[in-house]
Amino acid sequence: MSHRSSFCLLFRFTPLVAAIVLYGLPVTAHADDAWPDHPVRIIAPFPAGGSVDVVARILAQRLGVLWKQGVVVDNRPGAGGMIGASVTAKSPADGYTLMLASGSMFTVNQYIYKQLPYSNADFSYITTVASNPMVVAVAPSLPADNLKELIAIGRAHPMQLNFGSAGIGSQVHMADEAFADAAGIQMTHVPYKGEALALGDLMAGRVQVVLSNIVAALPFIKGKTVKALAVTDTHRSSALPDVPTADEAGLAGFDVTGWFALVAPAGTPQNIIDKVQRDTVKVLMEADTQKQFAALGMETKGDTPQQLKSNIEAESLKWKQVVRDRHLSAN
Repeated sequence: MSHRSSFCLLFRFTPLVAAIVLYGLPVTAHADDAWPDHPVRIIAPFPAGGSVDVVARILAQRLGVLWKQGVVVDNRPGAGGMIGASVTAKSPADGYTLMLASGSMFTVNQYIYKQLPYSNADFSYITTVASNPMVVAVAPSLPADNLKELIAIGRAHPMQLNFGSAGIGSQVHMADEAFADAAGIQMTHVPYKGEALALGDLMAGRVQVVLSNIVAALPFIKGKTVKALAVTDTHRSSALPDVPTADEAGLAGFDVTGWFALVAPAGTPQNIIDKVQRDTVKVLMEADTQKQFAALGMETKGDTPQQLKSNIEAESLKWKQVVRDRHLSAN
């Protein structure tokens, strides 16, 4: 090809190049509008029936209506959320795989597991979806009808009370550890693959205590198959108005909150992260959504990615100290 032919080709393509440069932002916006054009997957790294699963399904239904696309919950339980986190981290960073994470996956696991198959850097933070206090639930066969009686049993019989959790390092596990530390008792940890399984064994009396997320414990409490002694908040839960706070029940100042956040694989385009965050906040602000979460004892959130990151950093310091003080470790 001659120099003259090359010049002609360059001249012919220049207007197209200029159009892309001049109108880059509208093109990006158009790409944003086009997403999603096929179903989106939300990985729930804990089993069906637990709090993560329940929150993920509410969110999936609301976002599916807004996006006019299927939003499917994919349960990948095990290892305190690590299996689901690993699947998410290794998925294409195209916005079609998201994860509804329990807070402990980013604030606890890095301190409690010697070998972690993911790091916080493997994810793009989107927003906190919801939070809730925990509830101190005990087996119906345990002769404790209030928090003081439970603590008295624990002090009189060190290590004889078994507490169930959603897995080592889960926020259910850490809530139990924080409770034992604040109450000055020693209990034996029995980890499960999810809190629904722990609550099932609590009902059967195989474990005696579970500090569960309220959303997962509600069916058991309302069915009177487990006893609720206290909620771990500064005020009573609208879902359990007759259950006192831990402070009211005699454990002064005890306050533990569980929360759930939406994340994506690191490298997901920022315009998609921004869209998912905006749309999640939009559905969380809907009156029906808030009513649905409130009935489960949960509060909707909807913060920014930076606010979520700051919260993770601050809370990590708290749980790092608990892990150290309680001599917790895994693998």
